Amino acid sequence: MKAVVIRRYGAAEVLQYEDVEQPKIEPTQLLVKVRASSVNPVDWKIRQGMLSLISGSKFPKILGFDVAGDVVAVGSGVTRFKPGDAIYGSTSFPGGGYAEFAAIPENLAALKPSNLSYEETAAVPLAALTALQALRDQGNIQTGQAVLINGAAGGVGIFGVQIAKALGAIVTGVSSTKNLDFVKSLGADRVIDYTQQDFTEDIAQYDIIFDAVGKRSLSQSKRVLKPNGIYITTLPSPEVFFEGVLTAFLPGQKAKFILEKPNTQDLVYLKELIEAGKIRAVIDRTYPLQELAAAHSYSESERAVGKIAIAISN
Repeated sequence: MKAVVIRRYGAAEVLQYEDVEQPKIEPTQLLVKVRASSVNPVDWKIRQGMLSLISGSKFPKILGFDVAGDVVAVGSGVTRFKPGDAIYGSTSFPGGGYAEFAAIPENLAALKPSNLSYEETAAVPLAALTALQALRDQGNIQTGQAVLINGAAGGVGIFGVQIAKALGAIVTGVSSTKNLDFVKSLGADRVIDYTQQDFTEDIAQYDIIFDAVGKRSLSQSKRVLKPNGIYITTLPSPEVFFEGVLTAFLPGQKAKFILEKPNTQDLVYLKELIEAGKIRAVIDRTYPLQELAAAHSYSESERAVGKIAIAISN
């Protein structure tokens, strides 16, 4: 099969399109013909070697966590899926989605939303699960709460805005000037242009601040967070880690870090929201698998609005 592999850590050019052996599935896995994947910042952070303590030094590696495709075979212990099912889900760490076939654990997959294309579907798993688990599980979001999403036009932020609205929150989205109308179209009640205003100097206060781009900290956000508010980030800097440990044992404001945990139950929940028209996927650009290096470079530029999809096979 064709896949994009890396044989060392480095810049985008270490991504090589070549022939590799098709994966063999374990009893609890699905063999999936991958129709589409997508790019997440964690993919190029692994590629750069930023997570080498976790990803290790064994090569070659196939990256890519998001998968949308068709089941072609199931392991002997699989009970929820059969060949021919259109599914979406996540690969195990450190990836495997940038390939024509992938082995997907049964408990990390769900049936594909019926109203999305494969490319749109592949944009959902990691980013939407991150937003859902941040707001619902870490933030304990409640109807009527004031929620601010920093990075509202980015891959995680677009789902943060929509999920917060679906769960009944009053949402403020922070983005650049050119994306303000787009963020409003996602359902934001209010927008802040970060080129004109620092949200940490806002006159409003929020129950939840979800920093979907990991640019701030609790200490920087304290003034606009309510006394018992929760600050959640996608980037565990040393400062945020210290604040999280400290605030866990003290009353008042909390600092939390979200580490997405893929699972079938939450993928099914997202599928229901998508099919009900409460969430949509937004794709900035679609690249063929052969041009994955260009897709990674574009993601690293931090200019993408929504997600970057990878089209793999028809």
